[in-house]
Amino acid sequence: MPGDLPVTGSIVIPESELRWRFSRSSGPGGQSVNTTDSRAELSFDVASSSALGPTLKARALERLSGRLVDGVLTIAASEHKSQMLNRRAAQERLVDILRTATAAPPRPRRPTRPSKRAVQARIDAKRRRGETKRLRKDTSD
Repeated sequence: MPGDLPVTGSIVIPESELRWRFSRSSGPGGQSVNTTDSRAELSFDVASSSALGPTLKARALERLSGRLVDGVLTIAASEHKSQMLNRRAAQERLVDILRTATAAPPRPRRPTRPSKRAVQARIDAKRRRGETKRLRKDTSD
């Protein structure tokens, strides 16, 4: 699966910045699970990456701070029998994580006030409800 890894339209991770490690998987595979290195581990050094600009890098480092070890994000995939499918799964996960981590923050909520009519309707509904309860109380004596 050679080539650069596109994350968004403006972010493309060069293949040279991705580090792969393979090991034996504990997942599916039957008898071959003990002989093939199908588990894929993908590492990406967010802190020293040239693919992310300073703003996106700072945003990613802040949002991924709980997942990073010395600025490196590591993703493991072992859900498939084949190494190639696990590599693809790890790449897809990395792309999803980086897309979320570098996304622009949501616009702040502008506080609004209820309209006079909405306030009056609420008060009227409370008054009617209270009246209903008061009438029930008076008749049950």
